[in-house]
Amino acid sequence: MKTYEMIYVLDSTLADEAKEAFAKKFEDIVVSKGGNVVSVDKWGVKKLAYPINYKTEGDYSVMTFEADGSAVKEIERISDLSVEVLRRIITVKA
Repeated sequence: MKTYEMIYVLDSTLADEAKEAFAKKFEDIVVSKGGNVVSVDKWGVKKLAYPINYKTEGDYSVMTFEADGSAVKEIERISDLSVEVLRRIITVKA
């Protein structure tokens, strides 16, 4: 298993419960694929460098996890289908 780091930006107008639900959803995907979540760091609402879907602010979070490629593909699939996720990037942590 490799260690990955995912930074994702959610719509800042979402309710806190919805933001927590997304964090839990991503964590559940990792665990269901046999990985484990190392840490989740919430950076909070910050101004975006450029508007995305007419939004100027986003709620940033960083999740570090250990998993195989299938978990990464599933997270990418789910986040691509969710309009609440403005951006995300997943990198292998060296």
